[in-house]
Amino acid sequence: MSVHETAVARYFEAWNAAGRPGEIAKAVAAAWSEDGSYTDPVADVTGHEGIAAVIAAAGVQFPGFEFRQTGTVDGHHGIARFGWELVSLADGSAPVAGSDVIALAEDGRIRTVYGFLDRVPAA
Repeated sequence: MSVHETAVARYFEAWNAAGRPGEIAKAVAAAWSEDGSYTDPVADVTGHEGIAAVIAAAGVQFPGFEFRQTGTVDGHHGIARFGWELVSLADGSAPVAGSDVIALAEDGRIRTVYGFLDRVPAA
């Protein structure tokens, strides 16, 4: 597994820890550098606590869902991009999908995430 694929796997472990508050902080620390950041159309946070709060909020908004990677990780140097879906464990529907670009720190953890929402539920 490449450094990019490893970082993305840890990223999904963190997002899928939502609903298990004791696990979120541990998963975020494994995936992001201490000064890591996460930015998407609805969030812009820096640091483990802020990232953990965004993940916890997504778990509250979408209980019974998990994030799944779509396609393969495309990476070079310290940058990677990948797609994802938020999938219902009950019926397999995926009302939310997007793509993310990450920049890695020297230790292989995520330094920065830029997230894009490609599909969202109607308001």
